[in-house]
Amino acid sequence: MILHVTLRLTIWFLLTADLSAANIVMGVAIAVILPRGYQSTGTFREWIGIIKKIIVVIPQAYFEALHMILRPHTREEVTMRRVKTGRSPALIFLDIFLITFTPKTIALKYHKQGWYEVHRLGKGKQP
Repeated sequence: MILHVTLRLTIWFLLTADLSAANIVMGVAIAVILPRGYQSTGTFREWIGIIKKIIVVIPQAYFEALHMILRPHTREEVTMRRVKTGRSPALIFLDIFLITFTPKTIALKYHKQGWYEVHRLGKGKQP
């Protein structure tokens, strides 16, 4: 439960960008009140892997944004990425969040068969 509340609070603070006392109280209330549907939280090793990816993706997002300003990207492609088997909904959400966090990629759709549909910008001209 603590993990779910922490994840929800983190998302709340990222969305609101406000650390006032009133916003903290509202965030805690919403994080506790929201229902939890699926109980599997994933293994500790999977969560450590996601935390490592978060640490890597934040500077990568800034680098990609600067790179896109200096050299605009005109090539687009839609690819399919495989979801690791046995992922909990919270880990799938974080995977999608990490894909979408960087400016060059966005997760278009999650297929229940175990795939993410990802739109990516690249260098070069469209064929």
